[in-house]
Amino acid sequence: MSSIKSIMTVKDLFAGYGETEILHGINISVNDGEIVSIIGPNGAGKSTVLKAILSQIKINQGSINLLGKNIVSIPTSQIITKGISYVPQTNNVFVSLSVEENLEMGAWVNPNNTQVKLQEMYELFPDLGEKRKQPAGSLSGGQRQMVAMAKSLMVDAKILLLDEPTAGLSPKYRSEIFSTVRKINGSGVPILMVEQNAKQALGVSDRAYILVDGFNRYDGTGDELLKDKEVARMFLGSRD
Repeated sequence: MSSIKSIMTVKDLFAGYGETEILHGINISVNDGEIVSIIGPNGAGKSTVLKAILSQIKINQGSINLLGKNIVSIPTSQIITKGISYVPQTNNVFVSLSVEENLEMGAWVNPNNTQVKLQEMYELFPDLGEKRKQPAGSLSGGQRQMVAMAKSLMVDAKILLLDEPTAGLSPKYRSEIFSTVRKINGSGVPILMVEQNAKQALGVSDRAYILVDGFNRYDGTGDELLKDKEVARMFLGSRD
């Protein structure tokens, strides 16, 4: 039997901003080949988990392991070079630059490989290949989000972190983004995604964690959580 390869493990994580602790002993793991979602109500600490992974907030206790190595207290710039790609919720593209220039900016860690990675991204995102010379600011919200994802993948990504990738998008573009998330994962990149559209997120996720007030409340496969009546009543609602 082949063993499961762990990509990232967040263990007993206590973290926050200054004296304000937001995360209280959080545990999350992502294995090779997985899409893992973090869902929960506003203020649950979902995006704070990503900021902790990226060393952007104060970590009081716990460990964050990337491929078996603890990355707590490593500067953000070094974390990116270790293969953690990140797409923030807002301000994630350079609107005055073309699509191709945005992707080239994403290759700063390894500029020698830019042309090869560009070709890979245009195969993964065919629409972007057609619009490569257009300013990113002229694209729709959904297309901009694809530029942001492609830009983040111009490095050799060991894992992709997505913060609310469908925020503010129409239902049509939400579905496109979730399809793109599956496509990226199918290309071999594990994904940890924070998402408000819980039903759709669970539908594409291998596993998921539900956070409430900075604590782990539920976890399981996407399918298990979708079928859990209490989870549905408390967190899925009709808006999704």
